[in-house]
Amino acid sequence: MKIKYYLILALAASLSACKSDKKETIEIDMAENEISNVEITPVEHASMVLSYHGKTIYVDPTGGLEAYETFPKADYILITDIHSDHLHLNTIEALNLSNTKIIAPEAVYEQLPKNIRSITTTMINGAKEEFETFNIEAIPMYNLREEALHFHPKGRGNGYVLTFGKQRVYISGDTEDIPEMRALKNIDKAFICMNLPYTMTVESAADAVLSFKPKQVYPYHYRGTEGLSDVGAFKDIVNKKNNKIEVVQLDWYSNN
Repeated sequence: MKIKYYLILALAASLSACKSDKKETIEIDMAENEISNVEITPVEHASMVLSYHGKTIYVDPTGGLEAYETFPKADYILITDIHSDHLHLNTIEALNLSNTKIIAPEAVYEQLPKNIRSITTTMINGAKEEFETFNIEAIPMYNLREEALHFHPKGRGNGYVLTFGKQRVYISGDTEDIPEMRALKNIDKAFICMNLPYTMTVESAADAVLSFKPKQVYPYHYRGTEGLSDVGAFKDIVNKKNNKIEVVQLDWYSNN
């Protein structure tokens, strides 16, 4: 009888251990799925579409209704600044905004029609908000060079850090390599602007990226008054000093 009793206990312990191992594996798989589940589609210049767990986010939508005909309707629209390559009222007013929430700086809010203001959440630099499938923090974006200060004064526009599950995505907006960018932590994907005279050089952008070390960096918003910035040079600078940072080149300008 004692032998049977001990065998039963051993079998129960074995089954318990198997269940415990299986549960741990499922939790790890879920965490990995959360990270891989953010889909990114470039539209043009500063405009992109993010998709996560069935929700769709338009970032700085421009290009008119036709640019978004193949995408699901926006659950959220994220706007960084008042310039027309970020705030394009003709595009926003053409979209189906039923059940859409807009997130924007106060300077953008002031330029929106009354009916669109009613669906807009304003955020100032440093503010944090929680939404259904992501959290968001407004990060300062501004110029440092004396000759460029009038383009993007501090406090007017927002960069953003969006947290999807366990993944943190940084969208720089129009900025130079400011201390607030360099101080970012645990960024998985970073969208970094680099165009003159409005934002920063590829060298400044690379230096900032090497400072806060995102896992992946996506050059975007790199068309200036003299054409496209040399994103190849940006990649070379970053990878020469830190080859663990993956530079991902998406197609932002093929339709131009």
